[in-house]
Amino acid sequence: MPLLRFDLVAGRTPEALTSLLDAAHAAVVEAFEVPDGDRYQVVHQHAPGELVVHDTGLGIPRTDDVVVLQVTSRPRTREQKERFYALLVDHLERACGTGPGDVVVSITENSDADWSFGHGRAQFLTGEL
Repeated sequence: MPLLRFDLVAGRTPEALTSLLDAAHAAVVEAFEVPDGDRYQVVHQHAPGELVVHDTGLGIPRTDDVVVLQVTSRPRTREQKERFYALLVDHLERACGTGPGDVVVSITENSDADWSFGHGRAQFLTGEL
């Protein structure tokens, strides 16, 4: 936890995908202070033309390397979120060459009751986590 869902244009190599996921995970661990082994990531790849990410008037150009990241998480502070955004673009640029303009993030918060990690139990509520 948190759960990261990536939407990408298809065509990255398996090694490039691993680098992207590792870089994003490093940003999560550092910004949200979660354990390194706490990793939940899902990748959705789309054919060219199926992922439309236009600028919203900010003058940000996009390329086919665009990464749309949806994060579902317990509540985080504004500072943690801002740190995550900055760390994410830094890690992705260094590890994958993905430019900062190609990283779009949306964070959705939920509560402890909204998570079950298996066995039909809500581990945050039961005290297992």
